[in-house]
Amino acid sequence: MEKMKNRMGKGLIAVLLAVGVVGIVLTGVGYKALVEKQAASGTDATVAADVTGMAADELTKTAQAAGVTPVERHGAIHVSGTDLRDSNGDKFRIKGVSTHGIAWFPQYVNKDAFQTLRDNYGINTIRLAMYTNKSEGYGPDAVKKVQEGVRYATELGMYVIIDWHVLSEGNPNKHKAEAKKFFTKMSTQYGSRNNVIYEICNEPNGNVTWNKQIKPYAKTIVKTIRKHSKNAVIVVGTPTWSQDVDIVAQSPLKGKNLMYALHFYAGTHKEWIQDKLKTAHKKGLPVIVTEFSICDASGNGALDKASGNKWMRLLDKYNISYAAWSLCNKNESSALIDSSCSKTSGWTDSDLSAAGKWYFSKTK
Repeated sequence: MEKMKNRMGKGLIAVLLAVGVVGIVLTGVGYKALVEKQAASGTDATVAADVTGMAADELTKTAQAAGVTPVERHGAIHVSGTDLRDSNGDKFRIKGVSTHGIAWFPQYVNKDAFQTLRDNYGINTIRLAMYTNKSEGYGPDAVKKVQEGVRYATELGMYVIIDWHVLSEGNPNKHKAEAKKFFTKMSTQYGSRNNVIYEICNEPNGNVTWNKQIKPYAKTIVKTIRKHSKNAVIVVGTPTWSQDVDIVAQSPLKGKNLMYALHFYAGTHKEWIQDKLKTAHKKGLPVIVTEFSICDASGNGALDKASGNKWMRLLDKYNISYAAWSLCNKNESSALIDSSCSKTSGWTDSDLSAAGKWYFSKTK
């Protein structure tokens, strides 16, 4: 995206009101793109150019004061049928980015990074991936990093997913006691927030099933969260690395504001996983894609843009929310930042990886 010139005009609030920024839904477009669209539609070109020329941080501060950040615009989100809806009852979609494991790439959990994603690329949600094994960084420092991320997202008027990133352990019950402590702490601290979402088991896998291992675990953790957070959206992982939403649709949990995770990597997961989504949707299961990329399932390998585009058309058709993996410059295909880029915020398109360029072309 072309850099905006760093200048501030007089009467900024009046200018924004004149351009029609106040009250406009900003989800899915950057602020600059919004103003350019206003200019193209017949808004006074001089005024629009003045706003377009402002520094991103200046425009953000004014836009936030005008009440147009994602959370200020949409408020508390809730599940209705298969849809997410906002506080106005309108259909809503998360367009998000997931961090990589925050123990390995903590530098990307910073306010400027989140603001860049929001302002330049239309991202309304940050997913904070905290791996749950001590060997993968779980501990007090990781919990503090999650809290830091929630604070930044909240200050920026963004939604945030607290991800209990079950992966190598397979069975979420392995750390069930820790999960209860963690989600008690998180839901107590953020129970009154309208922007916090809880993802309670990233990718159950191995010799675990929905009815025997995952569903009983989910009942316990959902109950734990609901003691302090009555209405927050809670995302439940599904069997086989969060793929078997069709199986879950046969026997979902009882309760409100519950969603079920579907993860895919478009280079590996094609029509057969899409068929699972179609079956689950037909049965009325509210599905959310909290992790995906367009490479293979390892997070690496060649990019399959054709498959990725087919997936996106299906998600669009069903109004399904999504968050891409991952916010880092790791030398792998799924990283959204190019491995040669050391910047931790303020990225331009030239700083993005091929996967990043593809993804953000869909969101901004």
